[in-house]
Amino acid sequence: MNTTSPLETVLRGIAITLVILFFMFPIFWIILMSFQTNATILQVPPSIFFEPTLQNYRGLITGQLVTDTSSLEIKFMGNLFNSLFLSTSSVAVGLILGVPAAYAFARLKFRGSEDIAFTLLSFRFAPPLLVLLPLTIYFQQLGLANTYGGLIWVYQLIVLPLILWIVRGYFEDIPADIEYAYRIAGHRWWTTFRKIALPLAGPGIAAAALLAFIFAWNNFVFALVLASADKQPVTVGALAFITASGVQYGQIAAGIILSIAPTFALALYAQRYLVEGLSLGAVKG
Repeated sequence: MNTTSPLETVLRGIAITLVILFFMFPIFWIILMSFQTNATILQVPPSIFFEPTLQNYRGLITGQLVTDTSSLEIKFMGNLFNSLFLSTSSVAVGLILGVPAAYAFARLKFRGSEDIAFTLLSFRFAPPLLVLLPLTIYFQQLGLANTYGGLIWVYQLIVLPLILWIVRGYFEDIPADIEYAYRIAGHRWWTTFRKIALPLAGPGIAAAALLAFIFAWNNFVFALVLASADKQPVTVGALAFITASGVQYGQIAAGIILSIAPTFALALYAQRYLVEGLSLGAVKG
C-alpha cells in the first residue's frame, strides 16, 4: 500500500529536479559557449541570448585557431584521432591480457595469488609522476619514445589493473559447477573458458572495457611527457587554446563537445551492458 503523501511526492520531485539541474547546467552552459565568440563569453553580465556562430567548430575542423590578434594552426582533429586510436588499442590489449588473467585469479587459488593481484592493482593507485622519470629514460633507450606502441604500452598501467580487478569479480560470481559439468562432458579448458565463462561474464567485461576506455581517454600526464605533438591525444592538444592573446574559451567549449562525443556515443551504445554488468553479482542468492 502506497502511503506517500502528496506533499512528499511534490518535495521529492522538486529535489530530483534540482539535482538534475545542478549536474546538467554546466553541460548546458558549455554547449552555449561553443556557439559564442570570446567577446560574447567574456561580457558582463553573461546572457543566454546571443547570435550563434559556428566559428569555433569551423576552426577546430579546419585547423585554424582564430584569436583576437592572430590566426594559429592547430591539429585538434589529429589529436582527436590519436585519442580514439590510443584508447581503443589500449583497451583491446588490456582485454586480451586482462580477461584471461582475471579468470586465472578467480579460478586458480595458490599461495601469494592475492598479493600478486593487489600488486597489479597498486599500479592503478600510483601517481603517474612516480613512474614518469624512469619511463622516460627506458622509452628513450628502447626507442619507444614518441610512438603509438610506447603509449599503448604505458596506458596498460591505467586500463589493465582496472580490467583485471573488475572482471575477476564477475568470474568469481559465476558458479564453478557450471564449468566443471562442461569439462566432465569432455571439453577442454580453453573451450570451457570461451563458450561458458566468457559469455556469462560478457556484461561485466563490457562494463570494464567502457570504464577503461574512459580512463584511457582522460589521461593527460603520460601523453604530455612521452609523446610529441603528432602523437598527443586531445587532452594534451587542448593546451593549444591557451595562447598569448588569452584563453580561447569558445574553442575550448567546442573542443569539449567534440571530445566527449565519442565517449558519450559509446556509453549510450553500451548502456544496457554497462547497467547489467555493474549490477551483476550485486544480489547474492
